[in-house]
Amino acid sequence: MSSAVSADVTTQQPVIAGYGKVTPVEGAAERPDRSLRYRVLFNVTKAAASPDKVNPSLEKVARFLNLLGADGVRPARGDVVVIVHGPATLIVADDAAYATKTGAAANPNLALVAALKRAGVSVRVCSQALIGNGIAPATVDKTVEIDVSALTTMATLQIRGWALIPD
Repeated sequence: MSSAVSADVTTQQPVIAGYGKVTPVEGAAERPDRSLRYRVLFNVTKAAASPDKVNPSLEKVARFLNLLGADGVRPARGDVVVIVHGPATLIVADDAAYATKTGAAANPNLALVAALKRAGVSVRVCSQALIGNGIAPATVDKTVEIDVSALTTMATLQIRGWALIPD
């Protein structure tokens, strides 16, 4: 039997529509476990290749939720956390601030941030990264939490049992 995926396989987005496409594969060995509590922290630091594109590390969060959802696993609200910092910091800025910094017409990440929030994801940004990147905290999307630092958020949540997924 060939390991190639047939052309008629349909991708799925069962939790986050429009982002993080997944392809079902019959017979995959390791699958999401419905008996586990998925407490996961995504470290998002890398910027997209172009400011008019959705950040690939942020889209990875959608893919993770869609992979779990395809097997009927839904993390509890707040059990999936995204901490944004470094060159990616601007992805949580409102359209006006994003346009000023990048020249792009609008922030292409805000719709995905909103979809993640609706799915129960806690999206956060490092206040130290905001200051370091010259982004006014008042311009951060209102659904995004501002943490004191990504360093302390990552340490605290890992000590509390969250699994870290780097970008």
